[in-house]
Amino acid sequence: MDNRLNEIRRKISFLRTEMLRFEETIRQQVNRDEDCSDASMQLMAMRVVMLGLISERNRLGGEERLLNVDERLKVDYRAVSRKPLKGALGRRER
Repeated sequence: MDNRLNEIRRKISFLRTEMLRFEETIRQQVNRDEDCSDASMQLMAMRVVMLGLISERNRLGGEERLLNVDERLKVDYRAVSRKPLKGALGRRER
């Protein structure tokens, strides 16, 4: 089951990158005043596939809680820094 869950997560990740690529293509086509209906239809089809993958992931118990804006702003993403070792600041001791 974990292998299946990881496989679904990989598919979701890949699909997200493809969707971002198509969204960028659509933006470029709109800015050039071109027809973007083909790319839009493909993006909508990808969204349907994404919903299916997410529901399957949730069914297998891999549901991930989504944070709201306030919770995301409060999350500390900074790397934990260690204190530098004595004498490691670049000075030489004589």
